[in-house]
Amino acid sequence: MDFSGKYTSFKREELMQEVQMHMSERRFQHVLGVEETAVALAAKYGASEEKASIAALTHDYAKERPNEEFEMIIQRDGYDQELLNYGNAIWHGLVGASMVQRELGIKDEEIIEAIRLHTTGAAKMSLLDKIIYVADYIEPGRNFPGVKEARELALVDLDEAVAYETKHTLLHLIEQEQKIYPKTIETYNYWVVGKAEQSV
Repeated sequence: MDFSGKYTSFKREELMQEVQMHMSERRFQHVLGVEETAVALAAKYGASEEKASIAALTHDYAKERPNEEFEMIIQRDGYDQELLNYGNAIWHGLVGASMVQRELGIKDEEIIEAIRLHTTGAAKMSLLDKIIYVADYIEPGRNFPGVKEARELALVDLDEAVAYETKHTLLHLIEQEQKIYPKTIETYNYWVVGKAEQSV
């Protein structure tokens, strides 16, 4: 796919190289899997394939940065200081989105928001937000109980796939006794509980 130049000054190959320099080979393979899945979902559901590609390639751009760098940015840039009580799993989306803006010059708000929300989701999600959120969960390299069902759902009903992923992510966090970021609860209440109530 050739980029149009509307959303990034990088050509696709250049953006891939830029991203690859900031992560392990294993992480980069995951990123390519998310891109492949996101572009396919964008084609299916009528979103911009170019935006899906750019958001997917950059969604984990900050994933392997040191914690100290995140902590410094949270303190410096006016983030809610409560964020310091969480870790990389939350930071690399929320704070990583601003690194993508600043370091890669990608300013398109829809792309940045999809990066911001790709781990926590939100009650209000655009089509692109949902595509990146789901693609990150079901890309071909993923292998865990339930991923096959998630993949099948994503091809039939994207909203159902969002609900499925949210529920199973929350169950996993609870089993691991992990601290749960409030936005993840908000996502669950809207996409899992809210949707269930609407169908009664």
